[in-house]
Amino acid sequence: MYSIKFVRENIELLKTSSLAKGEKLDWEKIESLDNARRRIISFVEERRKWQKDISSKLADRKDKQDSSFEDMIRQAKKYSDEIRQSEKELNDIEQQIEYLISLIPNIPHSSVPVGKNSSDNQVVKQWGEISTPPFNVIPHWEIGEKLNIIDFPRGAKITGSFFPVFRAAGASLVRALINFMIDTHRKHGFTEVWVPALVNKDSMFCTGQLPKLEKDMYALEEGNLFLIPTAEVPVTNLHRQEVIPEENLPIYYVAYTPCFRREAGAYGKDTKGLIRLHQFDKVELVKFVEPTTSYEELETLLNEAESILQALGLPYRVIKLCTGDLSFSASKCYDIETWAPGIQRWLEVSSCSNFEAFQARRGNIRYRKSDGTTDYLHTLNGSGVALPRVIISIVEHYQQADGSIIVPEVLRNYMGGLERIK
Repeated sequence: MYSIKFVRENIELLKTSSLAKGEKLDWEKIESLDNARRRIISFVEERRKWQKDISSKLADRKDKQDSSFEDMIRQAKKYSDEIRQSEKELNDIEQQIEYLISLIPNIPHSSVPVGKNSSDNQVVKQWGEISTPPFNVIPHWEIGEKLNIIDFPRGAKITGSFFPVFRAAGASLVRALINFMIDTHRKHGFTEVWVPALVNKDSMFCTGQLPKLEKDMYALEEGNLFLIPTAEVPVTNLHRQEVIPEENLPIYYVAYTPCFRREAGAYGKDTKGLIRLHQFDKVELVKFVEPTTSYEELETLLNEAESILQALGLPYRVIKLCTGDLSFSASKCYDIETWAPGIQRWLEVSSCSNFEAFQARRGNIRYRKSDGTTDYLHTLNGSGVALPRVIISIVEHYQQADGSIIVPEVLRNYMGGLERIK
């Protein structure tokens, strides 16, 4: 998190960048609280000096019976009471400042296009051919039910809406995708980690979900824990409150986890199929790198996520997000969208972000340079990739006229040699 000193010295930059992200903050209150904080600190320092002077004089007094001695004791007690009360006020003010600063978003990188919403995002790349088959492609929820590989009614019975059940070849497809992605990323130098699906508040604060996005999270009141919205949270927090030797950087991690999101602000949207779920599976990529290399690392992270879709033969496009569509914690982000012919839509399957030192500050993640000094490193993460919408694309893209689904070649060994779901 930004220090109050940084905020004070960069207030106009932070105002501009927050506005560009569509974030409205009470800057007057921050400045007012900061001024009050500095006044109290000055007052306390002054009283401590006076208290020290009186204490010194009292220690030197030989005659401790006269009225002036008692006056000095009363004055010393008054200073002590004033200091104690002021420190209480200071603590309250600093808590208020800390909360308000925690709501200040990360500063967008200079290469991020300025814009208000997704309509201002930029398509920077497209891969694969979008073909029109000579038959009517059935939406994934229909073909999934016909082939008995996706069961929406039983998922709703067990839990509620947006919790599907995958069965038979559908379950195998989920497991195959996870294993294929993990194996691919491991071959490319990522270390696999298996992490908890429950995290504490400090972990959620580090990556930027708290306090701003708390309403979208599933919280467990008992234990004060949260179900993770993405593996980014536990994996980034592997190194919270740590100092990493420079020679150990970069560090690359890959992790599979289930992900849980209430998406409180999205009710009524995408109510059919697998487009929007409250629980879904995702393979996540996380990087810890030196600041000077982080934007090169962002490009290679993007390439890593793209490699999955290329291997699966799924058409996709890469979107550079504008300031107004950028997440709270990101400095720059690329989204990858794959084409779903059955519903005639581009679907986001990956977000690759550079957070620069934003998360590192919040989690106190530093690295030790060769000269012995320490500094905050940069963190990056990207979906490598999210499963439900990839499954949509596979089911609709590889659908055949007879209603069967061709299994992508790279997945067949993971599915016992299965070539066609029928």
